Amino acid sequence: MPIQQPSNQIKLTNVSIVRLKKGGKRFEIACYKNKVQEWRNGVETSLDDVLQISNVFMNVSKGEVAKSNDLQKAFGTSTVDDVVKEILKKGEVQVAEKEREHDLTTLRKEIATIVAEKCVDPATQRPYPVGMIEKAMAEAGVSVKAGKNAKSQVAETLRLIQGHSTLPIQRARMRVRVVLPAAEGERLEEQLRALAETVEKEDKGESWETVMLIEPSQIRAINELLQKECKGKGRVETLTFAATADNN
Repeated sequence: MPIQQPSNQIKLTNVSIVRLKKGGKRFEIACYKNKVQEWRNGVETSLDDVLQISNVFMNVSKGEVAKSNDLQKAFGTSTVDDVVKEILKKGEVQVAEKEREHDLTTLRKEIATIVAEKCVDPATQRPYPVGMIEKAMAEAGVSVKAGKNAKSQVAETLRLIQGHSTLPIQRARMRVRVVLPAAEGERLEEQLRALAETVEKEDKGESWETVMLIEPSQIRAINELLQKECKGKGRVETLTFAATADNN
């Protein structure tokens, strides 16, 4: 990428500036967008692929390179790579206000979409449009966190909507079938019922079979119970991932 330096100023495109204040001074590095998070997640390991310029600055936009003695005083080393790694680890990514607003709007939409996919109106057992979820998020005062992905913010968002908005909402249930030998079914019946929200069907014959609505998080507990108690003799099948209850 060509770097122009008229009047000692560096003009960069596709840049993310990472800033760290240390020892009473400000230090900056110029990185490619998205590469900072990839470095922090361990996806990217090459500094050459992260940095636009392999140097440490006092001010990137003005082209003010940090002096070696300033690096030594603040970081205990003047080795650029070592200083860069600390700034990447601890520094704050500088984002333009318009870009920040766009990113937060996109993230909010992603969170609302996931909530809409996983949740229903308790009265009708039908999903809400994404727009209604977004309005409920605003009513509940949901604050989207830029440093976290959408999926990790869904549980807290749902909790806030349920507690601080007027929108009635609950997680859609998972419909599963559990099949066991008759003796194992009788022995584990109470434990399995405790993991279900609703038992829709139950057959007791040569094999014990039940169809249940459960919280999606309970599928793991059911699998662990069968593995521990049945030694491969039982099975659980997912019939519908986002099931709605039968209101008939």
